[in-house]
Amino acid sequence: MASTEDLTKQFASVGFEEPKVKEIIKNKKVSESLYDLIKEAPADSQWEKSTRAQLQNLASLIKGEQLPNSKLIVDAITKKELKTTLQVEEAFKYIKEHGEHSNKKGMDEHAGVGVEVSDEQVRESVVKYIEDNKERIVTERYKLIPGIMADVKKRPELKWADPRSFKPIIDAEVFKVLGPKDERDTVKKKEKKSKKPAANKKETVTSPQRSMFSEGFLGDLHKVEDNPQNSPELLEEHLKAVHGKVRTRFPPEPNGYLHIGHSKAIMVNFGYAKYNGGNCYLRFDDTNPEAEAPEYFESIKRMVSWLGFEPWKVTYSSDYFDRLYALAERLIENGKGYVCHCSAEEIKAGRGIKPDGTPGGERTPCKHRQRAVDENLLEFRKMRDGEYQPGEAILRMKQDLTSPSPQMWDLIAYRVLNAAHPRTGDKWKIYPTYDFTHCLVDSFENITHSLCTTEFYLSRESYEWLCDQVQVFRPTQREYGRLNITGTVLSKRKIAKLVEQSYVRGWDDPRLYTLEAIRRRGIPPGAILSFINTLGVTTSVTNIQLVRFESAIRKYLEDTTPRLMFVLDPVQVIVDNLPDSYEELVSIPFRPGTPEFGERKVPFTNRLFIDRSDFSEKVGDKEFFRLTPEQPVGLIKVPHALIYSRAEKDSEGKITTIHVTYDTEGRIKKPKTYIQWVPVSAKYNSPVNIAETRVHNALFKSENPSAHPKGYLEDINPDSEIIYTKSVVEHNFHTVVENSPWEVDAVKKSEFYVKEDPKSKEVCRFQAMRTGYFALDKDSDENKIVLNRIVTLKDGSK
Repeated sequence: MASTEDLTKQFASVGFEEPKVKEIIKNKKVSESLYDLIKEAPADSQWEKSTRAQLQNLASLIKGEQLPNSKLIVDAITKKELKTTLQVEEAFKYIKEHGEHSNKKGMDEHAGVGVEVSDEQVRESVVKYIEDNKERIVTERYKLIPGIMADVKKRPELKWADPRSFKPIIDAEVFKVLGPKDERDTVKKKEKKSKKPAANKKETVTSPQRSMFSEGFLGDLHKVEDNPQNSPELLEEHLKAVHGKVRTRFPPEPNGYLHIGHSKAIMVNFGYAKYNGGNCYLRFDDTNPEAEAPEYFESIKRMVSWLGFEPWKVTYSSDYFDRLYALAERLIENGKGYVCHCSAEEIKAGRGIKPDGTPGGERTPCKHRQRAVDENLLEFRKMRDGEYQPGEAILRMKQDLTSPSPQMWDLIAYRVLNAAHPRTGDKWKIYPTYDFTHCLVDSFENITHSLCTTEFYLSRESYEWLCDQVQVFRPTQREYGRLNITGTVLSKRKIAKLVEQSYVRGWDDPRLYTLEAIRRRGIPPGAILSFINTLGVTTSVTNIQLVRFESAIRKYLEDTTPRLMFVLDPVQVIVDNLPDSYEELVSIPFRPGTPEFGERKVPFTNRLFIDRSDFSEKVGDKEFFRLTPEQPVGLIKVPHALIYSRAEKDSEGKITTIHVTYDTEGRIKKPKTYIQWVPVSAKYNSPVNIAETRVHNALFKSENPSAHPKGYLEDINPDSEIIYTKSVVEHNFHTVVENSPWEVDAVKKSEFYVKEDPKSKEVCRFQAMRTGYFALDKDSDENKIVLNRIVTLKDGSK
């Protein structure tokens, strides 16, 4: 029976956080089962949050009992073959029933392993359900959504579907039937009677605002002085250099554009240093001249600044090439480095990679591993002097081939490259690898907290090993979970193909999730920082659906953006009973309920535009509340209703003009609804015509484009960009542009306020009533206005 200490150590080793460990250990049977299951897991298991959760789920089913062949389930969980709680439960039932006679094939069949239910299949089943229950759905409307969700989950064809895909699909399909929510879907809360304060009650003290830097992973990090060293004098020198202050770094490779995941890394490193009164470097890891380009350096600097952070210093790994080379020779002199002439295939075989590409074979030392120090120095200098071509010689670290960690299997420290470096020119024929460079430059720069994502967890051992072998200060590396967005691709290679094959406009196309694209789309940097803060920082990978990300952006924009009347697909309306000279100024708030935003004047005239969707020739439709031949409609803030008279159509039967009368006599006491409108007024230069309104939807159709059997390019959404060329907006659009970014005091007081460049076009943002949030695109000029939709007004809207 394992002790509490053993249990704690075992659970922590696979990534369970301290509170979770304490919770598990409270249940003796479950913790003992989980302990045994972890020991059964393959050594190379990737312990992501979902893996840990499903293994804990299995332990709670076993509850300390004996389960023959439990390793079948453990292997399937760690290989992500059993992905859901239901699959684990079914696999458990099968193994328990068949005991020693159970086998993987039977378990897989019983648990639905390999059964893929696509989003399209889910959608087909949902559509069928909605068709079968349409009358009830139309009657009960949106309050029926939870019931629909429960019923859909029970459908046999969806037994093995990912339940996370249900809600967005159900929401989208129900929206097609019901349209946007209206007053019928609003539940008015009863006002609570205010209670009188208790006599002599002490004032409550407001607790400090929660922050990702003060709790969780970052809140538990070590203090500056707690960087253990083999030599105490190294710590003393380090503390003198940093003056007791936190020092971090953001170290991107300048071989591509940053994406949304990097925003978390930027905020973690710069934000943690700032929160603790320290400093953060922007360090370019420029050790591969074959992949680097000037535009990447500039873009990275631009994006760090855009997110509101200023580097303490901008440095480059290439600044330290001479010092790195000197330490490489020291490594050789200490008997821990050797020059290897093996081929890539021979190196893989020596590391136990089998001919079929799978790991687990016998590891064998390189035949050059026992070379004498003097010979290695000579060979290394020949590499430096250009006597070897790429692939003919490498410098490797002599580590520990018996270690279970691949990061200790004699990693490559230097390789030969026939490439000039952007900063050092032709000086070097050899370049250090990431594994050699990263930890040593951290040491040179006296980094107190080397923060990186969990895929570098295994690198911690080699990181510390190398610093100790060359006798330099050893920074402390700690790993947090990276941020991923589902429903898109973030791989540089995959985005490059989208750009090269013209699926998108470029690396900054608003449908992508590079930071350049996010900025161009009009998303404020403060919204990104606020979003990341709500997620917090843990050791688990954070996978966020697009709808959740957009919901956070929408909430931020709702509080910080002025509103305008904007008609996406306009149709002209003529008020027949008003003269051409008629003008009635109405006052409309830029943001209702927020006086600080101010108000604007809009002229009501005898000609205006409404959205084509706000008129229907169909009569008697009880679900349609806007203008029809039998139904008047109100205009926002205009005193009287409009009553339909007639419509003009073109040769194809499309309505070009709607004639109405203005109910000046007040016969219509209260129309069913009020719609937005954009006036025609020469005096006010209204409307403002929009050359292109680019409405962006998801670039891909599924949550995991890369899983498409024919490749991610086959998952492209054909309606990812819809362009309108006749949209119009009220003349106050110019006021918004002139005063952008819209920085009222309430915005400036926000914890994550970032001062933006007023010269940038994307800072010109507004909320278009009923349509979404929009921003100026960089393609705009004095003669042509181009808008990008940032997000819709509601989740699931198109």
